[in-house]
Amino acid sequence: MEKVRVRFAPSPTGPLHLGGVRTALYDYLFAKNKGGEFVLRIEDTDTARYVEGAEEYIEEALEWCGIIPDESPKKGGKFAPYKQSERRDIYDRYTSEILKTDYAYLAFDTPEELDAIRAEYEAKGDVFSYNNITRNRLRNSISLSEAEVQSLLEQKVPYVVRFKMPVDRILNLVDIIRGTSSVNTNTLDDKVLVKNDGMPTYHFANIVDDHEMEISHVIRGEEWLPSLGLHMLLYEAMGWEAPQFAHLSLILKPEGKGKLSKRDGDKFGFPVFPLDFKDPETGVVSKGYRENGYLPNAFINMVALLGWSPADDKEILTMEEMISEFDLYKVHKAGARFSKEKSEWFNHQYMQMQSDEELLALLKNSDVAIGSVSDEQLLKIIHLMKERATFPKDIYENGKFFFQAPTSYDEKASKKAWNEETSAILTEFAEVLESTEVYTSENLKQHIHDFAENKGLGMGKVMMPLRLALVGELKGPDVPDILELIGKQESTARISNAVNNFK
Repeated sequence: MEKVRVRFAPSPTGPLHLGGVRTALYDYLFAKNKGGEFVLRIEDTDTARYVEGAEEYIEEALEWCGIIPDESPKKGGKFAPYKQSERRDIYDRYTSEILKTDYAYLAFDTPEELDAIRAEYEAKGDVFSYNNITRNRLRNSISLSEAEVQSLLEQKVPYVVRFKMPVDRILNLVDIIRGTSSVNTNTLDDKVLVKNDGMPTYHFANIVDDHEMEISHVIRGEEWLPSLGLHMLLYEAMGWEAPQFAHLSLILKPEGKGKLSKRDGDKFGFPVFPLDFKDPETGVVSKGYRENGYLPNAFINMVALLGWSPADDKEILTMEEMISEFDLYKVHKAGARFSKEKSEWFNHQYMQMQSDEELLALLKNSDVAIGSVSDEQLLKIIHLMKERATFPKDIYENGKFFFQAPTSYDEKASKKAWNEETSAILTEFAEVLESTEVYTSENLKQHIHDFAENKGLGMGKVMMPLRLALVGELKGPDVPDILELIGKQESTARISNAVNNFK
């Protein structure tokens, strides 16, 4: 089998979308499964839509995801440069080559002329297309004489290079995911290959780069499926062997209809980008999975299963397991519906796999106000709270009572836990705490049991109001664990505050 080489070729026109991450991931998994190479190439020929900082964002996002290129603009490689804006001389050479064939021609039509013709067609209820029918009446090197073309070139009249679509040919196209299909060339238009500034369009630069970089498989989104016929003909025109193609289905909105967009994320409260992205023009920040507290392994695991199913329908897989099992032929043809709840489920699962020490680092790197609590105390809190946590910040949010005393008490819980006898019961129990020398969870548990038994009280008569006094609600881990962690002085102070509150 030939050496597998795949490429991820995003345009730096904005942040990397969830769909782009999945394309890069599938490229990476396929390459590594086959012992091949994964290339990052930046397609930055669209200068009008270029966004400052987008290229750096793409590289940082892939690194966070663990999708590490073998070759890239930053890393280099034997096929450098890996930015299209730095490959102009290569495109110029191949532009000259294709113009020697019968597959390309020069077109001198101005935008105004094309707009006028388009309006003429629309007036008749038709749609204009620059194709094998109309090109003979337009201003190009097919309809003009050699002398007229030469005169226009000498006058430096701007022109584009268009592909000359063959007439009435049936193209049989093969896609790894979607199987075979056919298209009649009469339905395809004469796409621009080189713009009037001399820079190639996606269609031409993409083909040239894939050939030059010895790409064996092209994995990309289904939006490029209509271009497959043109691309296969471009390989034919240049006399090159075409790579194999695989077009990925869309990632769908949570409700299942239409492509997932940033607006959906804003509407339903989830990110669609891997990292935060600040728009350089507006200053608006779009939230990312990393900053929202997602673990990179959880994020990548979730993305991998948006359109691919491993053996036995396993859901939790390491990167190594995904590489071992990945198969392009098992990628789904149908669109994959995104689920916020499922993405959170993945993160919860991975949170439980982290050691307390790993979660400590994540918690300290989050934006929660943990104050001056020691690492030793934090590790104990993490151990008690991580089972309930989906994100690192949840350890703090769900266990805020460890860091600060309650300032109010849940009304419903108060009615359930507190009556006219409760203040006296807790005041007396506070004295038990004051006299406790071995202030450990195990010892405190025994003290609570003995206190209730000696007073002839059910455990609920002590435990519920005690929890309310310590937490402000009827939630949290075991009461003895809370007592030990916040300490004797803080415990008795909170009981006193609660008693005063319910006077």
